[in-house]
Amino acid sequence: MLQAVKTKYEHTIYAGYIGYITQAIVNNFAPLLFLTFGRDYGLTLDQITLITTVNFLIQLCVDLLSAKLMDRIGYRRGIIGAHLFAAVGLAGMAFLPDLAPSPYMGLMISVVLYAIGGGIIEVLISPIIEACPTEKKEAAMSLLHSFYCWGHVSVVLISTAFFRLCGVQNWKIMACIWALVPLFNLFYFSLVPLYPIAADAEELSLGGLLGQKVFWLFMVIMVCAGASEQAMSQWASAFAESGLQVSKTVGDLAGPCAFAVLMGTSRALYAKYSEKLPLKKFMKLSAVLCIFCYIVAAFSGQAVVGLLGCALCGFSVGIFWPGTFSVAAGRLPGGGTAMYALMALAGDVGCSFGPTVVGLTASAFGGNLKSGLTMAMVFPILILLGICMLKE
Repeated sequence: MLQAVKTKYEHTIYAGYIGYITQAIVNNFAPLLFLTFGRDYGLTLDQITLITTVNFLIQLCVDLLSAKLMDRIGYRRGIIGAHLFAAVGLAGMAFLPDLAPSPYMGLMISVVLYAIGGGIIEVLISPIIEACPTEKKEAAMSLLHSFYCWGHVSVVLISTAFFRLCGVQNWKIMACIWALVPLFNLFYFSLVPLYPIAADAEELSLGGLLGQKVFWLFMVIMVCAGASEQAMSQWASAFAESGLQVSKTVGDLAGPCAFAVLMGTSRALYAKYSEKLPLKKFMKLSAVLCIFCYIVAAFSGQAVVGLLGCALCGFSVGIFWPGTFSVAAGRLPGGGTAMYALMALAGDVGCSFGPTVVGLTASAFGGNLKSGLTMAMVFPILILLGICMLKE
């Protein structure tokens, strides 16, 4: 068994799946507790918004540094270190608020730690899997990214069940439980085989990559992909509770959980039927659906219809991130580590910017999250325009 782990690329892929589950934990556990943090620690809406903002800002800083550093450090040491940071940060949420000068400072230190891990994971997992000797690269990439969604679903379902059975006041125990996932994958990644990146193409220099006009178009699409996804995902629970007046349990299940299930379904379906579905056409249709979902969520006066818009938005955004990676890999096969790092940087800019736009717009309109979601509609509109600009 151990020899198989060390020699078969399937185990590299499995470790990649768990890596994206870790990424889902990093990005989606804290948002389930936004209102709890507000009640327990007296945090304002602006302070709560900053938790998401700092998470993704740290991740994008890591993305930027990774464009140069990861080739020097080595992929194995980089991915092991990433999981260590994620484990320490998640466990730190349980302890640092009580040890730091203020609970908010303790939370933010934890966010910084797990964000460093999340940033490195985001940069390295995709090229690690792209380098594996698999067929149907687009399908493999879409399936890989679907595990972020299944991780998101697991975070919501398991956390909600725990809060229901043990009380949300015991959320610190749940944080420690989630920290075990990256701790396990740390050891798994120390064993699996890793393959060279861009082995079949001459790797572009950083200057050569930045000189490609199409690369910058991919960067814009990635910004909007991250923003479209996280603007809805990060605020779905709070929007369901405050804007649609449903309970926390119903809000978590019908909001972020349904969002993640449908996002994963979208990615898994494309992986299965990729030979019959032209990628760019599927991305265009998804962008149109995403715009419609934001309209429904923002303007519907009925809770059920609003929640349906939130959930269906998950299906619409599913292909944006992995699809952009796949199209870019085909157009720029020598992009190498720098391309993946900079595109992850762009995606994380969007992941930070999207929820921040929603939160700050909502705050400016008296805490009305529907106003924030209306403003965020610009992101899928820009994705549609960007994909239409890509030439065959």
